[in-house]
Amino acid sequence: MILLVDYGIGNLRSVQKALEAAGGDVVVGSTPAAVAAAEKILLPGVGAFGDGMEGLHARGLVAPLQEAAQRGVPLLGICLGMQLLFEGSEEAPGVPGLGLLPGEVRRFPDGLRDDAGSRLKIPHTGWNQIWPQRDHPLLHGLVAGAYAYFNHAYYCAPANPADVLAETDYGLRYASVVGRGALLGVQFHPEKSQAVGLQILRKFVGL
Repeated sequence: MILLVDYGIGNLRSVQKALEAAGGDVVVGSTPAAVAAAEKILLPGVGAFGDGMEGLHARGLVAPLQEAAQRGVPLLGICLGMQLLFEGSEEAPGVPGLGLLPGEVRRFPDGLRDDAGSRLKIPHTGWNQIWPQRDHPLLHGLVAGAYAYFNHAYYCAPANPADVLAETDYGLRYASVVGRGALLGVQFHPEKSQAVGLQILRKFVGL
């Protein structure tokens, strides 16, 4: 059973449909008991880091999620859900994240330009490429340079390079897939990324 965590942030229905299409047995839940019972956990999210952590605290989910990750329960964070895995974010100074991965979330700096010298818009919205950096079951079969759909103004900066599973270029090279064991995060939206997103969700379902 895959628990899709409802903490008041995110388009749960589209993620649920994508997980089910990938073969997952999905339950939507928002309680510590649901987290404790889950065989796998998906933490979705769109919006602000501070609001996300507030939603988790309000439902008493911070400690249960930390404990589940420490037990080795497969956990996948999507977009904001990936960012919440880290220690904190420039978007919400002084607000601790889940602290499951060392590092911070940073805002894309103004003035970024592409290879042709054109100014890049923030947030980073649209299709971009994923470049795997190391082997992991989540990325098995993924073609280097495959396209996924992104929508974010902040990016994750892991403190440990070994936690970077794939990178993406947007005026700078940043971690678009992170992981340590069964703890995983993707910055893009697999539920909006067509065949590539479905492939990655299938790998998560099969972990």
